[in-house]
Amino acid sequence: MADQQHQQLTWRGAVVRWDRALFDAVARRHWPGADRVLPRLGRAANHGVLWGGAAAALTAFGSARARKAALRGAASLALASATINTVGKWSVRRPRPLLDGVPAVRQLATQPQTTSFPSGHSASAFAFTAGLALESPGWGAALAPVAASVAFSRVYTGVHYPSDVVAGAALGVAAGYVVRRLAQDAQEARVVPGDERTAAGAPALPDGAGLMLVVNTGSGTAAAAGLDVLRTRLPRAEVIECGGPELAAALEEAVSRATVLGVCGGDGTVNAAATAALRAGLPLAVFPGGTLNHFAMDLGLGGAEDTCRALASGHAVHVGVGRFAPGPPDGSGGSRGHGYFLNNFSIGAYPELLGHRLRWSPRIGSGPAALLAAWRVLRAQRPVRLRVAGRPRSVWLLFAGNGTYHGTGPAPRRRDSLGEGLLDVRLVHGGGRPGPRMLAAALAGPLSRSPVHVATRLRSLRIGDIPPGTPLAYDGEYAEAPPAVVLDELPDALTVYRPRR
Repeated sequence: MADQQHQQLTWRGAVVRWDRALFDAVARRHWPGADRVLPRLGRAANHGVLWGGAAAALTAFGSARARKAALRGAASLALASATINTVGKWSVRRPRPLLDGVPAVRQLATQPQTTSFPSGHSASAFAFTAGLALESPGWGAALAPVAASVAFSRVYTGVHYPSDVVAGAALGVAAGYVVRRLAQDAQEARVVPGDERTAAGAPALPDGAGLMLVVNTGSGTAAAAGLDVLRTRLPRAEVIECGGPELAAALEEAVSRATVLGVCGGDGTVNAAATAALRAGLPLAVFPGGTLNHFAMDLGLGGAEDTCRALASGHAVHVGVGRFAPGPPDGSGGSRGHGYFLNNFSIGAYPELLGHRLRWSPRIGSGPAALLAAWRVLRAQRPVRLRVAGRPRSVWLLFAGNGTYHGTGPAPRRRDSLGEGLLDVRLVHGGGRPGPRMLAAALAGPLSRSPVHVATRLRSLRIGDIPPGTPLAYDGEYAEAPPAVVLDELPDALTVYRPRR
């Protein structure tokens, strides 16, 4: 026993000596420019302000995936901060390092009063970045150097030992994984079918005969979407695999031979398949294979097993579809002059950001491209002047959802029903800067009115006087808007397979 205690004391002494030696080595080393940058970076991260600002920017201007990643990062930071302040700081009670040898120019004007182990700044930095990276690797890679610099600044300014920083970073990463697991459990609970009207007469395909399934291999998770379940449950289904550029031709081939059109991919791919199914008068079977799968989730489809079960039993529902057209709708639902959206349609800041990101991502990667696009929109974006329902408007964003979106704040939103038959229309008024306006509108909640935001539900909406070159976005796709657009809702227009409630 005495030998064991002696070994433990020897090991602890070695760690303490190594810790102090590394601390002193950093104090003696001078990096040009670091004396100005690192202390300021550490101060910017006080109380999580730096990471809160990053989350707000992603929420206001990022894609749906970026917004989800920002929420995960913020939740991870909150968990890490709570753990550090309630358990970590009070269980070890390690004194702060002595500042002997740390140049005065690096030292903070106000020294921290809490104990040293572990580093809360490091925990927050790595928690936010880990939560972000586990949902959006590109964004995580973009912010990882900033997180590492914040952690290193705590040693550089003399307020933490290196082991404090390492322990804080490890706790932060662990918090990111815990939040991801909790989010996965919550996501599974979210898949609850709505009250869409049952579609009578949808054919049952117990062995898959008559199903033509188009798989977009370029979608986020299509390769791992559980299609082995389909091949086991529906062995006679025909599968066409294609890349993004070949999608239109694959869908055209599929509808010419199908009793039921199937699709595996993300929301943009599902939109293309739904358009083909509407024009051909075919029911649609959706196998979630994208990164977010908003339409499938809101419909109540958790994966390939759900879709296979619905196809085998012949159970389907009617869902509404949003339509946008360059002129008055003709009521036919089949003109090629029309476009459709299953989730949402927008004009303003989001399409501008999407366009920049799509243009830059092939050269610099999706994460840095999204960051650069957000910076560009924040600096250079101007409100769009439109005529909305006959009235002139200046807007940062015009959003129309296929059905009412619920929830407030930056959390992912969902629809309780896709059979509502109404458009969820929202305007973020022009004026001020886009960032604060968009964030205030997000926090205002659905179907509310505020000085910056208005929301209502309509069956149709006319938008005119659209400036030339203005982009629009629908279900994550990007296009140039015509001079005038009419939005309307087609109730019960599409038949989609879903298991019984």
